[in-house]
Amino acid sequence: MPPAPSPLESRLPLAAAPMAGGASTVRLGAAVAAADAFPFLAGGYKTPEALAAEIAELRAYGAPFGVNLFAPNPVPIGEAVFRQYARQLQPEADGYGLDLGQAPLVEDDDGWQDKLDLLLADPVPVVSVTFGLPGSAEVAALRRAGSRVLITVTTLDEARAAADVGADALVVQGGEAGGHSGAFDPRRAVAALPVLELTRAVVAVTDLPVVATGGVDGGQAAAELLHAGAACVAVGTLLLRTAESGASATHKDALADQAFPGTVLTRAFTGRPARGLRNQFVERHEATAPLGYPAIHHLTRGLRQAAAAAGDPQRLHLWAGAGYRSAATGPAGSVLDGLARGL
Repeated sequence: MPPAPSPLESRLPLAAAPMAGGASTVRLGAAVAAADAFPFLAGGYKTPEALAAEIAELRAYGAPFGVNLFAPNPVPIGEAVFRQYARQLQPEADGYGLDLGQAPLVEDDDGWQDKLDLLLADPVPVVSVTFGLPGSAEVAALRRAGSRVLITVTTLDEARAAADVGADALVVQGGEAGGHSGAFDPRRAVAALPVLELTRAVVAVTDLPVVATGGVDGGQAAAELLHAGAACVAVGTLLLRTAESGASATHKDALADQAFPGTVLTRAFTGRPARGLRNQFVERHEATAPLGYPAIHHLTRGLRQAAAAAGDPQRLHLWAGAGYRSAATGPAGSVLDGLARGL
């Protein structure tokens, strides 16, 4: 059976995965669109006002694009556990003059409703959602506004649940993906299937189009996913070192540094499992790090920002998918052209 038509409006069946925290710039989105692939803006960790400004800026380039939001799906953490972890991390912060003992326990929803209202009032072609399920009424509202709704899934049960709330398509995220796992239950992230296996399984049980993502290291891997039934392949880590990426120089350099021999799924930085390069922070804290998102994300944010500014990769969240060794410098368009030649 041929794959379902792509839900993304681009000539190539390729997309730039949304990377929250600064990597997915408007400049990167414009370069992706110019290369005939589909760009996403990352709405996570931005104010609605900042997101609205980016939408207006990218829209001026005239190409379709999408916006990614974090679904409200907090992982609560108790005050005592939070404070104990803050004390554990204080030696990491001392070198930067930071006092984690004064950090508030923040359990926010990343401005979900305000960002949803923004996208209902000022629709974009595609809205993707990760970390959980939006409500069926919210999906219906976005669709009425003119947006196609994509939901990130990591299991067959999640795929079925996303279909039940009215998703137009599924972003199938394999266990090799860099950055945060989109698992609805973060405790299950460690059991995530490889993207090729998961894509085949999801395509077999749903007629919804699939955007496959996770650890793609080149054209051959992308071609295999398309052959398995994906309508489109999204890449993130492959674009992190490009000229248009907003990733810090510390992060970009670490991806090419032989001192970092591989990736690991860790909750030490944010309280939610995310794949990144194994560094000293992970070695020191992963075994005792609690689940607790977004509270742990907010606790470590200043420390991570200081590490990036100081050029210290050992205390920075170096998000990276399994194919990170293939991430190249230069224009994003060249990376996407190379992927396209392999399809």
